[in-house]
Parts: sequence; C-alpha cells; structure tokens
Amino acid sequence: MSALFQSRELADAATEKIRVFAQPQRLMILSYLFGGERGVAEIEKATGIAQPTLSQQLAELRRADLVVTRRESKLVYYRLASDNVVLCVRTLEAMFGRDEILEPAEEQGQPSRRAVKAAAQTVEASLGAAAFARII
Repeated sequence: MSALFQSRELADAATEKIRVFAQPQRLMILSYLFGGERGVAEIEKATGIAQPTLSQQLAELRRADLVVTRRESKLVYYRLASDNVVLCVRTLEAMFGRDEILEPAEEQGQPSRRAVKAAAQTVEASLGAAAFARII
C-alpha cells in the first residue's frame, strides 16, 4: 500500500471515508455498534436518533461500507463491517471518548480503550495526522 501523498485516488477515497465519519449522528451510531451487533430499535433507543433520520444515516453507513446488516424475520441487525472500521471507531473512541466507560472489547480480551489511546498517542507523535488516514 502506498502512502496517501503518493496517490490522489487513495487520498480521495480516504477523504470520502472521513467525511462519512465526520457526521455526529453517524459517529454516534458507529460508536454504539462498537459494542457489537444491534437491532434498529436498540440503536434508536441508545442514541436518541428518531426515525426517519436513523434510517437515512444507517443507509449512508451501508453505502460507505462501514456497516453490514443481517435480517432475522422482520428485524434488521447492524454491525461494523470490517476490522478496519472497528479500528477506526476504536481509535476515535480512544481519542475522544470517555475513559471510564467499560467497553465490550475489554471483556473479550482485546486491548482496552486506555491501551488504544496510549498507542494512538505514540503513533500520532511519530507520524502525525497521516496515521489516522492510513487506518481507513
């Protein structure tokens, strides 16, 4: 993979992904899905985003390949689409989230928010803003 400065196409793609992340309601949804697969009603209740806005934002997240769905009868469940999306959301949570919230990743033996935050600070110090863009 080449660095973003070497490819306008890669830079454009990264910019588009960042644009999708940079909307408050979509970021709230992604943050909630960081805890695992959720149904639409659960997402609505947890985030306070009412229909039809929630449907619009979920559709945008699907178009951007940030979430995937699973249908069970009439219910639709959403989850983060890939490990790269999980890493991006985890990094944003580590940078901007609240440390005292216990995340499901800690229960599953994955790195804690504090560990990710420390790693993000190390990467940021050595590489700057380009490090986040490379994750996407």
